Amino acid sequence: MAAETVEVFDTTLRDGMQVEGVSATVADKLRIAEQLDHLGVHFIEGGWPGANPKDVEFFARAATELRLGTSVLVAFGSTRRPMGKVDDDATLRNLVEAGTSAVCIVAKSWDYHVEQALQTTLDEGVAMVDDSVRFLAANGKRVLVDLEHFFDGFAHNPEFALRVVESAVQAGASHLVLCDTNGGSLPHHVEEVVAAVARHVRGDATIGIHCHDDTGCAVANSLAAVRAGARHVQGTLNGLGERTGNTNLTTVIPNLQLKMGFDCLPEGRLERLTSVSNHVAEVLNRPLNPQAPYVGSSAFAHKAGLHVSAIARAKDAYEHVAPEQVGNGTRFLVSEMAGRATISMKAEELGLSMDGAAVGQVIDDLKRLEHDGYHFEAADASLELLMRRATGWQQGFFSVESMRVITDETSGGEFVTEATVKVWVGDRREVRTAEGNGPVNAIDRALRDALVGAYPALSRVHLTDYKVRILDSSSATGAVTRVLLDASDGESSWTTIGVSSNIIEASWHALEESLVYGLLRAQRRN
Repeated sequence: MAAETVEVFDTTLRDGMQVEGVSATVADKLRIAEQLDHLGVHFIEGGWPGANPKDVEFFARAATELRLGTSVLVAFGSTRRPMGKVDDDATLRNLVEAGTSAVCIVAKSWDYHVEQALQTTLDEGVAMVDDSVRFLAANGKRVLVDLEHFFDGFAHNPEFALRVVESAVQAGASHLVLCDTNGGSLPHHVEEVVAAVARHVRGDATIGIHCHDDTGCAVANSLAAVRAGARHVQGTLNGLGERTGNTNLTTVIPNLQLKMGFDCLPEGRLERLTSVSNHVAEVLNRPLNPQAPYVGSSAFAHKAGLHVSAIARAKDAYEHVAPEQVGNGTRFLVSEMAGRATISMKAEELGLSMDGAAVGQVIDDLKRLEHDGYHFEAADASLELLMRRATGWQQGFFSVESMRVITDETSGGEFVTEATVKVWVGDRREVRTAEGNGPVNAIDRALRDALVGAYPALSRVHLTDYKVRILDSSSATGAVTRVLLDASDGESSWTTIGVSSNIIEASWHALEESLVYGLLRAQRRN
């Protein structure tokens, strides 16, 4: 028997854009829509046509630039105004002119809002829904109705809430979406209310659920709604949304599909979930939570030696699903907590041949260095170099004779930093001096200048981030400092680490290892 389908309605481009600190251009919204179609969601809510110039432009460009193969683009709006007429209502007209086959309108289902916010009667509140749905359906639109504050409304006046439901169904709505707009509901209440609506509607329209995460229960509430009969789930990618966000589709989709046996995405699309999640995070410049279920970089990362030892024998021992099902992968984190199995599996991952003595050396080095303030989970490149050194490997690219940094204050009050490095490249001694906008920049310039003649590949390596953390603030200016350097060669990125009570020394060690790792990568390519 084929599995039942639960439709996925993505509102990242509208509700998701209400999260603090996020803004998307029209081009960004088009790129995100393409990714959502690539994932295979059923509906993509593009925005509110006519509400602002950006959404006007989006729907105009979507008509010619957006080629959706799986998803249906939806325009969002509201019912007509109180005591108004549908044929001269600007919002409804904009929905018709948006050019989408489906529209979603928000309707008041809480008597308190109708009487206080809209300042009208309950009868008029019902008529607004009826008139609007009939008008849009008569103009050839599939009409989804978002019943705003439905769970609060049902708790306060269930008779009125169900009158609004009946009005929408009788007027021709295809979907009744019950909204937990304040995000204050809990799963048991959601399940009870959805079940009551399902008994009342009896299949005349698809019941949907739209939750906000103010109690941390948006995903759980959505799952409870499906248990009670909802077959349409609304949410946003990565849980974006106003206040604490909306139902996170990257969590609810695999829960429905892998745990509850529903079909949410076309066959073969679920494994695209992690890449689409990361792509959207990059477009919006909002980093993905590494501990996000299913799609986070730490979702299938194992650190405790006991766990890793078990996974070495049975991969599903500490993984509730195969990470490949959602496009993610298993990672083994190496720290002072690591056991021999962790080190051995990490070595295999890196393609290193390590005997028992080398594995033991790595464990001893990790315990000692992490006690001193190193954090190799965050410094993948430094970890690999540490493991290579345990096998007897030594970098032969260059050796450092000395490094010096001088900072002068000019007569004009400006500070000028100068670095001098002396290195040996083979049997050739290179001495270089460079100025920079700080000690790290000056050292970087001088060292590169000394090495790039022998190693042109270094011209591709660029530092992308520099992070400093004080590990013992009680020691004031003498505190131990941890420096993390991110670098990239245009194909891959890596992180190195340095720790010292001297911030220049910590930075120097991180920089030296970063360039060594970049040269090692170039050597592998050749």
